[in-house]
Amino acid sequence: MRGLHIFADFYNCPPSDYLTSAKKLRLMCIRAAQLAGLTVLGDHFYQFDGFDAIQDGGATGALVLAESHLAIHTWPERASATVDIYVCNVTGDNSGKAENLYIELVEELKPGEILVERVWRGKDEPLAAAA
Repeated sequence: MRGLHIFADFYNCPPSDYLTSAKKLRLMCIRAAQLAGLTVLGDHFYQFDGFDAIQDGGATGALVLAESHLAIHTWPERASATVDIYVCNVTGDNSGKAENLYIELVEELKPGEILVERVWRGKDEPLAAAA
């Protein structure tokens, strides 16, 4: 179950519907996952109310992937987003797909500054014998 976990903070994102619309953020995330070669099994996205009377609210959401997950949270009042991508597979290395998903999100959200960490999780264990 070895897998790559990518944590990223996106700062100075230009204004876009992806930061303020859960519906548009959802569609973008599904498209990005599919372009990366990942399998979307389900999703849940939520739209927050505005920070004040003139500021649009952010959105939060997650995709459940056959290969693991994507979670994303936006803060339009701070021109920011956070991304959590974890991709693993018992039969192969899907780290390239995790990186491709990350690149798709960067291209869509266009952050001016990024803080990113990559963590390898798990260890290669032999498959358990059937009981």
